[in-house]
Amino acid sequence: MPHTNQKADALDLSIQGMTCASCVLRVEKALKAVPGVSGAMVNLATERAHINWDPEFSDSRGVSLKVLAAVHKAGYEASVLEQHAAPSLAEAQARDLETNTLLRALWVSLALTLPIFLVEMGGHLIPGVHHFVHETIGMQRSWIAQSILTTLVLIGPGRVFFTKGLPALWHLAPEMNSLVALGAGSAWAYSMVATYLPQALPDGTRFVYFEAAAVIVTLILLGRTLEARAKGRTGAAIKHLIGLQPRQARVLINGQPTDIDIDAVKPGDLILVRPGEKIATDGVITEGQPYVDEAMITGEPIPVTKRVGNRVTGGTLNTTNSFTFKTTHTGGDTVLARIIRMVEAAQGTKLPIQALVDRVTAWFVPAIILCSLLTFVLWYLLGPAPSLSHALINAVAVMIIACPCAMGLATPTSIMVGTGRAAELGVLFRQGDALQRLRDVQVVAFDKTGTLTLGKPALTDFVVLEPTYDRALLLSWAAAMQAHSEHPIAHAIVQAALADHLPTLSAHGFTAISGAGVRATVSGHAVSSGAQAFMQTEGIDISAAAHYSEQWGQQGKTPICFAVDGKLAALMAVADPLKPSARGAIETLQQLGLRTVMITGDNKYTARAVAQQLGIDEVHAEVLPEGKVAVLQALQRSSTVISFVGDGINDAPALATADVGIAIGTGTDVAIESASVVLMSGDLSGVATAIGLSRATLTNIRQNLFWAFGYNAALVPVAAGALYPSFGILLSPMFAAGAMAFSSVFVVANALRLKRYTTTVGSAS
Repeated sequence: MPHTNQKADALDLSIQGMTCASCVLRVEKALKAVPGVSGAMVNLATERAHINWDPEFSDSRGVSLKVLAAVHKAGYEASVLEQHAAPSLAEAQARDLETNTLLRALWVSLALTLPIFLVEMGGHLIPGVHHFVHETIGMQRSWIAQSILTTLVLIGPGRVFFTKGLPALWHLAPEMNSLVALGAGSAWAYSMVATYLPQALPDGTRFVYFEAAAVIVTLILLGRTLEARAKGRTGAAIKHLIGLQPRQARVLINGQPTDIDIDAVKPGDLILVRPGEKIATDGVITEGQPYVDEAMITGEPIPVTKRVGNRVTGGTLNTTNSFTFKTTHTGGDTVLARIIRMVEAAQGTKLPIQALVDRVTAWFVPAIILCSLLTFVLWYLLGPAPSLSHALINAVAVMIIACPCAMGLATPTSIMVGTGRAAELGVLFRQGDALQRLRDVQVVAFDKTGTLTLGKPALTDFVVLEPTYDRALLLSWAAAMQAHSEHPIAHAIVQAALADHLPTLSAHGFTAISGAGVRATVSGHAVSSGAQAFMQTEGIDISAAAHYSEQWGQQGKTPICFAVDGKLAALMAVADPLKPSARGAIETLQQLGLRTVMITGDNKYTARAVAQQLGIDEVHAEVLPEGKVAVLQALQRSSTVISFVGDGINDAPALATADVGIAIGTGTDVAIESASVVLMSGDLSGVATAIGLSRATLTNIRQNLFWAFGYNAALVPVAAGALYPSFGILLSPMFAAGAMAFSSVFVVANALRLKRYTTTVGSAS
């Protein structure tokens, strides 16, 4: 697993106080205005900001202080997230604290609002209540009591709307809080005048709307509380991953096991792990032979046997046998920590579809305020008596119902849940925008060795073509050279020499031509090995290899040429078993309507045999690494969106060239760093899972955006009174507040459906 720490010219912030899409745009605008900042991306669902500054701008501490000041000036609070720190529960705890604070505010607001609602609305619905109030305390005393309770609601639980909304309005950057402050404040102010200065109002307009102001605040607090709880569930995948981290480790100090805090563990420490305990950090086993449950990394349910020298991963579970390991990575450098950062980075990414939302939101709130003012003017000039009251109530309803919370949450909540669910299924999106690009993929191309096959080939045949040498001598020379290579085929040749107990020789001047072959000097002879195409580029006659190559290729074996001093001396055949998941993965992709392609440097006969076994649609064989790039570019020129799946160093150029590169997590770090998506295990069903989840997530986003925009398009005219001339229907500000709160909760709840995603066939969850 690669390192995914922030670059030196990047910074992540935690932002507190954002409530809608307008807040996001406001914070982004403030950050981008800071000198040295070259880009800023703010996410409402994760409540984070990612900032890039010019690499030539060396004063990183100065930039940090300036961006924090800019966020504060914009009306929000921010803190810097440490670049290399291990993820912790601090942010989850902060979110829980926010939810609890909102819950307390809601209960206080509800307690103060309920008497107002019962008296005022009860009087409208039940005549007896109105007469009871009039005959006991009187309407004036009732209004005074309502004014006191409503004022307490606004200066207590509802204070946040005014402390944030009015400054934003003053700076000509209105957002959701501004709309609530204007709506509730207008209803309260009008009612206060009607209660304490009735002579200031025209005859027939003396009404109070304290219940509207109080209920608006209460319902919006209810919506925010439900939203905060639901948003907490969207980050469940991250919480689960963080929960896998042990809090303590049993370190051997002077040979004695001592429990210490995980933060105090250092590379090189020896840690004792007993049966049933989680492994504290990444390391290498020094003593013992445990069975380790690595399901959280690979998704494989069966524990894996580990021996001395094998690597272990922090967060995995020791099922049997105590063992000791030496720590290699701690804190933010562990595999688990890097996975968490990878998921967080993907969740914080803005998809291209979000650009539409941002453009609409930029003018939406100012347009709604203008619409509200126009509603007030039209009702005041043209409406029935009492026109002032009607004008006020309808203008307030427009402002309240149009809060753009749902717009701001529509995309990021789906991304959070979708990428979190993907992580639970063993698929990591290193780049969040790959989530959208995968939806449009039409062709999935695969490397062969280590991707479609197990990557653990074995030498099956060895034919000596040069009678001057014997098998043992040539195999020992080949093994001496291949010992310097990391390729699976090289490993097979070395293992064959070890199995025959051949002498270990040294190779000098080793050179590897990525994906093609190798050359070196062994025992004074120039030796080289590789595919037939490589031999031809070396000027070596390979005519003697044709018969064997075709025969072995039809059996699914890979022929390897071995030359000594410029002459073909031997032919070797290596067989690499297919992965058990390969056939099913190819079938599933084809059910999804995708074309499958195999691009390999292997012999054409072997490639065709493998493709036939798997049912792959198209084969490109004997292709060098740069040739893989050329094949992908040719497919892209036909207006096809391509995904390439690979695992080796030689796959890195192809992974970077493809529209979406998918790396096998069991492969090399170079391949993983070049990919947009990482499959944590070697199970190829993850490719279909990634594409299926991409389609499901984008469908979910479209549903959310349709609701968010459709809701406002439909209900703003209703709130403005468009139905009154024909049907006599007006929308109370209280119902507007309830509808607005419901819209946000609906969007988050719809995104949470992605947590149930299981199928890899089809486009819906």
